[in-house]
Amino acid sequence: MIDEFYEVLRKRRDVRGEFTGEPIPEATLTRILEAAHAAPSVGLTQPWDFVLVDDVATREKFAKHVHDEREVFAGQLGEDRASTFANIKIEGILEASLGIVVTYDPARGAPDVLGRHAIADAGLYSVCLAIQNLWLAATAEGLGVGWVSFYREPFLSELLGIPDGVRPVAWLCAGPVSRLETVPDLERHGWRSRRPLSAAIHHGRFTPRDPGAASAADL
Repeated sequence: MIDEFYEVLRKRRDVRGEFTGEPIPEATLTRILEAAHAAPSVGLTQPWDFVLVDDVATREKFAKHVHDEREVFAGQLGEDRASTFANIKIEGILEASLGIVVTYDPARGAPDVLGRHAIADAGLYSVCLAIQNLWLAATAEGLGVGWVSFYREPFLSELLGIPDGVRPVAWLCAGPVSRLETVPDLERHGWRSRRPLSAAIHHGRFTPRDPGAASAADL
């Protein structure tokens, strides 16, 4: 059981190009949403909601917006970086079976949110935990999930009728996949390499490191 859990962690990928478009069985969708809804939350506020988007016209409008934002980002890159980025697919909005938009409502449970008085973003962190639960559950079910971040919040709020004060945190592309890549896309395409665990561990106090230096354990 422990090995299976860690295998799910290792298999999870940010999926863009491997969606088959086949429908997600209703019982499976319910299970992954239940997993998301079981996430821990500050003050037991459960400040998330899940907007399920399967309408093609809506997804096409969002995909166009994301494409425009991709162009904005590409225009900020130098020649070499832009060349690398040109080969990277950033979303599977139309290929996926379903869009799941996860929102954050900071007013839920307010003003007396136990645990949020000193860390205003604790509610937002709770939403991210729900997203991670959903992602891992979907991976365990053999589904793929891709987090789309190339969008402007006001656009998505207007597109989906999200009320003022509620933030759209993530558009997740979800559905059956042909496979899950063994190496993350950004690493495969040479955009960035993972840093080793040893570079992220500090003992007692945070110790700044030269980002280009490798420890003996990494060599």
